Amino acid sequence: MTPGAEPGSGFRWPEALSAPVRELSDFSRLWVALSGGLDSTLLLHLAVHCHGPAGTVNAVHINHQLQPNASETEAFCRALCAVLEVPLVVERVSVVSGDDRGGSGGIEEAARTARYGVLEELMRPGDILLMAHHGDDQAETVLFRMLRGSGVAGLAGMPASRALGAGRLVRPLLHLERSELEHWAQAAGLSWINDPSNTNERFDRNFLRHRVLPLVRSRWPGLNRRLCHTADACAESETLNRKLAALQWKSLGGEWDRLPTTGLKALSLAEQKNLIRWWVRERGFQPPSVADWQQSLHDLLFAGEDREPELRAEGFSLRRFQGGLYLVPEKAPLPETPVALEPGPARRWGEWSLKLEPVSTPESLPPPIRIFTRQGGERVRFHPDGRSRSLKKWLQELRVPPWERPRLPLVFAGSEGVGELIAIGDLWCSEQYSGGAHAAAWRLVVERECD
Repeated sequence: MTPGAEPGSGFRWPEALSAPVRELSDFSRLWVALSGGLDSTLLLHLAVHCHGPAGTVNAVHINHQLQPNASETEAFCRALCAVLEVPLVVERVSVVSGDDRGGSGGIEEAARTARYGVLEELMRPGDILLMAHHGDDQAETVLFRMLRGSGVAGLAGMPASRALGAGRLVRPLLHLERSELEHWAQAAGLSWINDPSNTNERFDRNFLRHRVLPLVRSRWPGLNRRLCHTADACAESETLNRKLAALQWKSLGGEWDRLPTTGLKALSLAEQKNLIRWWVRERGFQPPSVADWQQSLHDLLFAGEDREPELRAEGFSLRRFQGGLYLVPEKAPLPETPVALEPGPARRWGEWSLKLEPVSTPESLPPPIRIFTRQGGERVRFHPDGRSRSLKKWLQELRVPPWERPRLPLVFAGSEGVGELIAIGDLWCSEQYSGGAHAAAWRLVVERECD
């Protein structure tokens, strides 16, 4: 198809369509997510009409490389933006999924994750990204999430606006139905590319769109409006839930990665679930999908003191230790063999940084220094003429959480097999390698990144 530069002669954009876009202000750059389909093509024309190109309106096209007409669609988007004098960014992504049914973890979810990852990276402070989701999309989303057993947060549907990377995402067409958009696009004489995957009913959303929703609408013509009301009510409820969680978090003495269990135990099950979900989202993760929250929370909060209960989720786990419930992000694996530490640039070790630097003009190089993790049975001598102590018991006395102990970088000086432990993370460093370091003429600097 050949994109037209402007709508047909005599066409005027209706106020219901243009007002939400025209009223956008206080942005550095206005982006339009352009798929080449009807909705996003109409939205790009609308953005240009309301704000003009002039370097303010930009477009981004994500080529998922999944459809046979992916190249044709990309070419259409390039031609459309050239005619409208809109700068276009094209990003090609590779989508990998083990499930092509489109359910949780399926190809649709994998494509969405890849798409939003690119969009987040694109956003700078002050940027606004427009997406062309409409009322039919919102109804479909609410029904889809209901069938998946989503809670109030999920049933709130897609927000009209939210943070995205360093900028914001805005959906100005959510109050309109697709039939209205198609009517106006045809009246304007616009052309677009149809995505062949939108008719494939193997995907759950397409099955709802083509089979379920038309049947339900035939019985309840105002379905979109009804589901929109449900989404709005759930959004209000979720806002109140988050405010309650924030208040309870403060009153219980919650920290960034720790929540005291004493106060948490005194809350009702509903309040416990709400607070933990809020906490997880604040840390940037998705709350765990738990079939039996009551049993899971009971295990976390009331298991014996000699136990180490854990609830695993995607990208993190919830663990209890010393009267606190901890949110522990997953960490990258550490080296399986010792790593040499030599004078010069800092050496990375997981979330740690270690550096060996001179404190004067050393007469010779330091002895071989290696970094490794606990293997069991290590002992440490805190003073040259003192007795050695069990590292395991010492870490227990310091109340170092069990999941942190295996990740502590242990620094040894001397030949392999007979080396002496000279540092334990940032918890202790031998006086020979700290302070003035007169004995060794080298200073060991160990720093840890904050989560």
